[in-house]
Amino acid sequence: MNFRSLRFRMTAWYAGLLVGALLAFGVSVYLGLEGYLDWTLQAMLASECRTIGTELLSQLPGKNRGWLETEINEAYAPEVNARFIRVNRERMGVIYISRAPKDGAFDPSQIPSPGGRNDGARRIRLENGQQLLINAMRFTTPDGSQFLVESGIPYQRIQVVLHGLLLTLAIYTPFVVFLAIGGGYWLMRRSLRPVDEITERAEGITSSNLSERLPVIRTGDELERLSVALNRMIARLEDAFQHINRFSADASHELRTPLTILQLELEGIVNNHSLSGSLEEQIVSALEETHRMSRIVESLLTISRLDAGEAKLDRSRLDLSGLATSTADEMRVLAQEKSILLRTSTEENVCVQGDRTRLQQVIANLMDNAIKYTQEGGAVEVSVQNQGGKAVLEVVDNGVGIPATAIGHVFERFYRVDKARSRASGGAGLGLSIAKSICGAHSGEISVSSEEGRGSCFRVELPLSAICDSTEPATLLRKVTP
Repeated sequence: MNFRSLRFRMTAWYAGLLVGALLAFGVSVYLGLEGYLDWTLQAMLASECRTIGTELLSQLPGKNRGWLETEINEAYAPEVNARFIRVNRERMGVIYISRAPKDGAFDPSQIPSPGGRNDGARRIRLENGQQLLINAMRFTTPDGSQFLVESGIPYQRIQVVLHGLLLTLAIYTPFVVFLAIGGGYWLMRRSLRPVDEITERAEGITSSNLSERLPVIRTGDELERLSVALNRMIARLEDAFQHINRFSADASHELRTPLTILQLELEGIVNNHSLSGSLEEQIVSALEETHRMSRIVESLLTISRLDAGEAKLDRSRLDLSGLATSTADEMRVLAQEKSILLRTSTEENVCVQGDRTRLQQVIANLMDNAIKYTQEGGAVEVSVQNQGGKAVLEVVDNGVGIPATAIGHVFERFYRVDKARSRASGGAGLGLSIAKSICGAHSGEISVSSEEGRGSCFRVELPLSAICDSTEPATLLRKVTP
């Protein structure tokens, strides 16, 4: 699980807010229920005291204490209902006190009197840890007698209800939170599924297929506006790339004719006129620069046409193994000049569909770079394999390698890792750009891995074709050429 993903963060925020809301709700319900139950018990006790004081004590002058006890026991059954009732008469003391309840929750004789004029509700804690809620009210009968009536009930009843509430919250809250988190994550995934589709489609859009567009989800929300805005941006990028490619192609095309004329004029001067030594050297140097500029213009024109899809490719099913082997044979002379060991390692029937000349240009370019940047006595190996349904060509050397900071730029136009050395050898930094454009035109990819001082590995992946043309040279099952 990606903990930095938007769906995870939104689910986490949602879960946090939900847990906080449930905790606040639980606390408020607990405190509200506690207050309500406490108020209800106080109101019930006050009603009992009021009933005893107004209905029973008003008849006491004509009755005896036994009558009062009988009436209270019949009306409230304090022994059975675990109630505490006590009646005090001024200057006479206690005239009635309930018996101990059957459950033994408290001993009425151990409950202290309120003392003074402390009427109303109070909560006392007994020696056994029990709490008792008692309400006291004073009454004056018509004959002037004053009474203090107390009615109480164990607070444990409220605690039982509150404990049940806590137990219910403890059991069901995690279940509700888990269900809400699961549902929230599912909703986030469903809501953000269009984002995944947009991301997947955007990953496949490169400079070679800017004509493609992102899917637009007609929902009228922010995602639709984002998709439309991105498609407009891609359209602007496509126009800009086409403009650049057209400019490069037009400029290269227009430069070819004057460069050719200049080249011919310089060659004519050298061949048809007797020149002094210094002047001849200057004209020869200018002619070399003209040749070099012509190659650059041709390369730019090739890249522009390949990127624009305007280059004509003579596609056929060809054996990549045989093409790599024949190209290596042609490059062997360059390797022998530097005493470099050039090896080929190919599999049989690694067939692709493409332009033989263009693909040979890629192979030759990679091998030329490998030989150029490998020290004398080094080794270069060219291999062709069938890997995962793709034709894979690798050119590996043990040369100087490429610095880590330059690996991401080697396929850029006019980029040279060692500018001075490339200039001396006639390079313009366009060879790998052409190779990348050719691979892109064949729906393939080219990549490089390198370690400075230990060599480089250029890897070309092309779509595999089922059958090679019979005109292609056959290869052995495993051909290794020293």
